[in-house]
Amino acid sequence: MNYINISTTERKELIDIADEQDRNYWATRLGVSSERLKSAVKAVQSMEFSILKDYLSMEKIKSSSTYQRFAS
Repeated sequence: MNYINISTTERKELIDIADEQDRNYWATRLGVSSERLKSAVKAVQSMEFSILKDYLSMEKIKSSSTYQRFAS
């Protein structure tokens, strides 16, 4: 069996949405409501911080009026 050292930067940050305190912490860190965070987890089917951050960033861009003007 091979053991692989994982550096701190490669470690995945996982969000425990079942824990209210953890959910509120991550929602604040991501700048969204707790309910929006739960919806994002459901949409991307992942609790990994980096994936959720990217998804929420894209959603924010898509909802901006500038994006809507060019997308139409």
